[in-house]
Amino acid sequence: MVAATEACVSLTHRYANQMDFISALFVGGVLLIIGGSWIAPRIGLAAPILLTVVGIGIGYIPGLEPLEIEPEWILAIVLPPILYAAAVNVPITDFRRNFKAISGLSVILVILSAVAIGFLLTWLMPGLPLAAAIALGAVVSPPDAVAATSIGKRLGLPGRLVTVLEGEGLVNDATALVLLRSAIAAIGGSVTIFGVAADFVFAVVVAVLIGLVVGLVTVWARARIDQPTLTTAISFVVPFLAYLPAESVHASGVLAVVIAGLVTGHKALRHLSVQDRITERMNWRTAQLLLENGVFLVMGYQMAQIVTEVGEEGASVWATVGIGLVVTVALILLRAVFMVPLLVSLRSERRRATNRAARADQFLERIDGMVPHGEREERRLTAMRKRLGWQRTEWNALARDGLGWRGGLVLTWSGMRGVVTLAAAQSLPFDVPFRSQLILIAFTVALVTLVLHGTTLPVLIRMLGVSGTDAEAQRREIADLVENVVGAGAARINSPDLVTDEGKPYKPEYVTDITANRARLATAFVGQFEETQSEENRQRAALFRLMLEAEQAAILDMRASGAYSSEAIEYAQRVVDTDLARSAQQGVI
Repeated sequence: MVAATEACVSLTHRYANQMDFISALFVGGVLLIIGGSWIAPRIGLAAPILLTVVGIGIGYIPGLEPLEIEPEWILAIVLPPILYAAAVNVPITDFRRNFKAISGLSVILVILSAVAIGFLLTWLMPGLPLAAAIALGAVVSPPDAVAATSIGKRLGLPGRLVTVLEGEGLVNDATALVLLRSAIAAIGGSVTIFGVAADFVFAVVVAVLIGLVVGLVTVWARARIDQPTLTTAISFVVPFLAYLPAESVHASGVLAVVIAGLVTGHKALRHLSVQDRITERMNWRTAQLLLENGVFLVMGYQMAQIVTEVGEEGASVWATVGIGLVVTVALILLRAVFMVPLLVSLRSERRRATNRAARADQFLERIDGMVPHGEREERRLTAMRKRLGWQRTEWNALARDGLGWRGGLVLTWSGMRGVVTLAAAQSLPFDVPFRSQLILIAFTVALVTLVLHGTTLPVLIRMLGVSGTDAEAQRREIADLVENVVGAGAARINSPDLVTDEGKPYKPEYVTDITANRARLATAFVGQFEETQSEENRQRAALFRLMLEAEQAAILDMRASGAYSSEAIEYAQRVVDTDLARSAQQGVI
């Protein structure tokens, strides 16, 4: 009895110590992520690079226990939210317009790279089965665009380049993981080329269907719930609602998550409330920050453990790292070579879009000159005008936003590896020959590409002079858009058919005042985008800032006095917070 009691006490202490270690590790990791994300931009680095280096340094501190993380945790728990958070913020229109470039980089290039790296590894490592080599090729093929897009956005890359990088990072993981699954199955000799192709098609088609259903159903459900906390809670499980069913039927859970995110982001503006969208945006940005950078921190921390395992198996660490460097160079060259025909194809597409846009203009002029005979013909001409107008917009966008050779160089040099490489490498079966060496090769590729590309990409962007939309052109575009939006609102409330709930017309003076005030506010908003603001705009902004600061101070004083209820204080704070958030978004404060 005494022995049993002592055993229970010992087990309890050991469990408590383990939980204390995990808690300390979690808190320390979050603090490191916050600190690294704050410091990195101030020293000219992307946060993933800094956190990876910090992780490597921590991993070599004597006495620290190795961190054992199941690869399935990252693939099934960490990766879906990361991809969903990124997909929600990608405009589906931009994704569709750049689908040719995205599909080329995320599907064709990944497949070609996996196969080419597979043959290269069988030559460099005699005795390594081709299927295992292609499996590692699938692991190291998909770039992680997190660092590249963060750098690109900070340096003002054109929107199309950012969209292509984001789209590639969303879709290529699905391609790589499907290839990895097929290659692992082929190690046992149970897969044919036809089987791989059929599995790939099945995984894509079913994943797209599941993602569409999950995205549409969850948006429909959230639109009917008027509590932001509940809708936010639903949004947290959306990635897993897409991932788990897809994986259970051997489809691509990753692709299902991406599709669900794209659908949610597209439908949110129409069906979700403003408060829901703001809350979701902030929550997912926080989750994305912690998860993405946490993975890079862990990747660096595990490097020491992986090196130790390779040495314990009697293999040469430096020889393995050398193979990883050769693979890295091969991946860079493959991406550069692939970019040539892709750019040629996109240039041809741009020329076709220019010609089609010109022909659309001619057809529209011809339609505008037609006199309809009857109501039926008028409806037909209206439908034709609407369809041609939409097509012209699409073609003009393709004709205007060409990538060019400078954009191609930026895309070529944006091949950082990260999350999927880390998790997928460790998911290789334990009976695979040279497993520890293969994992070290994958980590070498991830680390070298992250540091090499991440530190030199800003220099390359500045040298090439790649920049986004001209500031003046952007201001004119915003002004034109705001004018049209405000005009639509003014036309709505000036409609003679508009009446109150009691069936009475609104007072004209109210309509006039509302219209004038809205136009004045919109004009002031557009003025915030001017490089040189007028004295009036500067003074108005300063006065508004001082007013909000005084209101905030008054709320704090009144809360401290206890003269008002907490409910009243909370309501007043929400009012001021709304104005503060709106002003910050507009650049007033």
